[in-house]
Amino acid sequence: RVSTKVDGVNVLGAISPSRAGDFIACPLLYRFRAIDRLPEPPSSDAVRGTVVHKVLEDLFDLPATERTVERARDMLLPAWQALLELEPRVAELFVDDEARLDPWLTSCRRVLDRYFTLEDPTRLEPAEREVYVEALLESKLLLRGFIDRLDVSRDGLVRVVDYKTGRSPDPAFEA
Repeated sequence: RVSTKVDGVNVLGAISPSRAGDFIACPLLYRFRAIDRLPEPPSSDAVRGTVVHKVLEDLFDLPATERTVERARDMLLPAWQALLELEPRVAELFVDDEARLDPWLTSCRRVLDRYFTLEDPTRLEPAEREVYVEALLESKLLLRGFIDRLDVSRDGLVRVVDYKTGRSPDPAFEA
């Protein structure tokens, strides 16, 4: 048990929703990832999520009129190259079979195309992006993480956006 103070309250420790999910699914997995910090080989799905997330993040740096599917597709390879420079280990995904890179990049393009069927970024001006948030639970556990995008409509309605690149959950598990 790690104890610290946040706003004068003793906190047992801080955890992200992802790590909380690990603990619920498998306490040993949580230990390996959060406590022992064992290195994990990159997965193509996780790397796809990172690259697509970067493209969507950078897309909102552009003027609204330039936020097109074509522009997002053009941003894909530079985002992939930037990730390779930042984390060379991700290249291991394609070392044994370079022919897998093109289909993987195609899958990234499909995810970007799908995003444009969900919303039109030319009509959005996010109030915030990559916002750090934390919440202290009654159990004294501090949850913390990042909100990908926060939209506020003209009439004050707030929408929290979390980019997801995996397949949609089964309807029985959506909640």
